[in-house]
Amino acid sequence: MKKIDQIKFLPVLFGFFVMGFVDVVNISVSYVKEDFALNDKSANLLPMMVFLWFAVLSLPTGIIMSIIGRRKTVLLGVGITTIAMLIPLFVYTFPVVLLAFALLGIGNTIIQVTLPPLVTDVVPEKRITSMLTLGYFVKAASSFLGPVFAGIAAAYFGNWKLIFPIYACTALLLLVWQAAVPIRESEITQESAGKKIFALLKNKPILILFSVILMSVGFEVGLMTATPKYLLEHCSMPLEKGGLGCSLFYAAKTVGTFIGAIVLVKVSSRKFLISTVVAAIATFIIMMLSTNSWIIMACLLILGLTCANIFTISLSSALRTDSTKANEISALMITGIAGGALAPPLMGVIADSSNQLISLFVPLAALVYILIAAIYAVKN
Repeated sequence: MKKIDQIKFLPVLFGFFVMGFVDVVNISVSYVKEDFALNDKSANLLPMMVFLWFAVLSLPTGIIMSIIGRRKTVLLGVGITTIAMLIPLFVYTFPVVLLAFALLGIGNTIIQVTLPPLVTDVVPEKRITSMLTLGYFVKAASSFLGPVFAGIAAAYFGNWKLIFPIYACTALLLLVWQAAVPIRESEITQESAGKKIFALLKNKPILILFSVILMSVGFEVGLMTATPKYLLEHCSMPLEKGGLGCSLFYAAKTVGTFIGAIVLVKVSSRKFLISTVVAAIATFIIMMLSTNSWIIMACLLILGLTCANIFTISLSSALRTDSTKANEISALMITGIAGGALAPPLMGVIADSSNQLISLFVPLAALVYILIAAIYAVKN
């Protein structure tokens, strides 16, 4: 088997760590709500400002990739991410925070669309799925560290926003590293990227995979946005400790991604998906029925494990359908991350009119849809 060029692969892999910065929006919602005395409807505009751009910019990014190349497009996304992480350090008002997270969403959209195809340029074809799984393992680790850093900054330094200079410096490091490493990219024409992206939705398997990504991201962002507030409401747990529920979820997701990379070598991805989502639904119902903080934390851990591979299975399955259309398929699939912009506003409206518990029916419904889609895929 052809070996991987580590010099070229490592900066691409590190890009997945910066990709994970987007998940800091989940814990940020609770801190921003407290800092500006917002209601849930207003505070939940934050994730919408981030994930809205996945719907708006994913397809144009696929076209831009074909014009300037994958590596340069990644560098553009990393540069925008760096700027986004610097803004709250200089001006901290709610409109400016919305602007900063909108830029984070723009930068992250570009990175998420471009990195998976770039992986195909630096690893052998037979290693693409395993290396993508490794990449999303790194992203999950980054997502896990975000709430930990924010909690430490708030508890020990009295300023949760100190997480932003850490992120800005890390993104700047990636910018310099990737710019210094030349990568020979496969040739993709502009016409291919521009005209065939929407046509992919006529392919029923791709359409189903797209909808699963839409729902899986809506589930995760919705749950993580609600978790600190839910623990505060039902268990009187302070935000600094409630945010650790998000870290626990992402820590378990990191482990689950690693386990998935091993198990999926021998087990059918669709059957694996069905069994894990069934376990996730049962766990979610138990979490909603409990008011014990330890049980809720245990459920978040299990949810992280069982839901760890939904996105990766869907994306890698889609990319494998036609390797010659990697740019277009990646752009289309990443558009599904816009599901993260849909769930939190809806949950905010529900929470303001009732409570956080009732709002959790939104991510539960997303899990049920994923199960139905997976069963349908197996039958057909």
